[in-house]
Amino acid sequence: MELKTLHGNLKLPAFFPDATFGQIKGLDNKKLRKIDVDGVVVNAYHFLKEKTHIKACKKGGIHKLMRFYKPIISDSGGFQVMSLIHNNRGNGKILDNEIHFKLDGKKVVLTPEKCIKTQIEIGSDIIMCLDDCTKASQSQKEQEKSVKRTISWAERCKKEFSSLTKNKKEKPLLFAIVQGGNNKKLRKKCAQELIKIGFDGYSFGGWPIHNRKLLKEILRYTSSLIPDDKPKYAMGIGKPQDIVECIKLGYNMFDCVIPTREARHKKLYVLIKNPKKINPFKDNFFTAISIKGKHKGSKRKISKFCNCEACKKHSLGELYELFLKKDKKAIELATIHNLTFYSTLMKILRKVQQNCSHRTETY
Repeated sequence: MELKTLHGNLKLPAFFPDATFGQIKGLDNKKLRKIDVDGVVVNAYHFLKEKTHIKACKKGGIHKLMRFYKPIISDSGGFQVMSLIHNNRGNGKILDNEIHFKLDGKKVVLTPEKCIKTQIEIGSDIIMCLDDCTKASQSQKEQEKSVKRTISWAERCKKEFSSLTKNKKEKPLLFAIVQGGNNKKLRKKCAQELIKIGFDGYSFGGWPIHNRKLLKEILRYTSSLIPDDKPKYAMGIGKPQDIVECIKLGYNMFDCVIPTREARHKKLYVLIKNPKKINPFKDNFFTAISIKGKHKGSKRKISKFCNCEACKKHSLGELYELFLKKDKKAIELATIHNLTFYSTLMKILRKVQQNCSHRTETY
C-alpha cells in the first residue's frame, strides 16, 4: 500500500521517529536529511507549549523550518493527556470540551478546534484528531469517558478540518484514534462511530504495552475493526520485534522514541544477516549492542551490513571513547545508526510483504 501525502507517496509499512519539537534529539536536521527515514512525527501540544508553531508559521511551515521535505505526522497531544494528566492530576484537568495542561509554569488549553488549526497552520501531512488517551489498566468508568470524549472530539476535529480546508485543492490527511482500553465492546463502539464520521486513516490509541508485553489480543481486535483499505497506525510501537508482530496483526504505520532514546543510552540495533536474505517474519534478524567497557580499543565495526556514517567511519572502540568523553558526536553517530537500522528494516518488510502478496503466501 502507498499513501499519497502532500510531500510524496509514502510506502507502507513505514516508521516515523520522534522529532517532538521539530528536531530529533542529538541530531541536527542537516544530518537527518541524509538518512533515508520515511518521515518524522512532531507534537502539536509541545509546539503550542513552546510556541514552536509560531516559528514554523513564520518560516512557511514545519517542512521549511526543518528543511525536511518528507511526510510529517503531527500528534494531537492526546498522548500527553495520559502521560501528563492521567498519571498526575496536578498537571492539568480533562474536561468534556477541552483539556487544561499546566506544566513548567506554562498553561496550555487544548480544544479539538485549536488542535486541528495548529496542525494545519504548521503544514503537517498527516493530522491527528485530539483524543483522550488511556492505559489499559484504567477503570471501566475512565475508559467509557475516554471513548465518549474521543468520539465527540473527533466530530469537532472533522468539522474544523473541513471548514479550514474547504478551499484547498490539496489537503493533508486526517486520522482518527480508536480508544477503549482493553475492552472490546468499547473499542468496537469507538471504531464504528469514527468510521461513520469518516477519516483517511485510523490509529490504535492508548498504551499498547502492559507489564512489558505487547497487548496482542486487543491490538488484533482493533485492527479487525478498521477498514483494510485505510492505513492502520499503531501509535507508540517501536521495538523491532513488536513492529513485526503488529504487521502480522494488520498495522502498517508506526512511531516511537525507541531508536533515538536507546541511541542516547548507548544501545544500538544491528542486523545479524545480509538484508537481502532476511525474512523478519520467520528469522531472528537483529541483535542489540550496549556500548560498554568491553568495547574499549575494539577495532570492530558496529555492523558489517550497515552503510551509515557510524559504521563506515568508526569502530565500536571509537564510539566507546566518544561516549566516555561525553562527546555529543557519540549520540549523533548512535542515532544515525539506529535510524538507518529502522529505515532498512522497513524496506525489508515492504519487500517481503510484496513478495508474499505476489505468491499469495502468508508470513
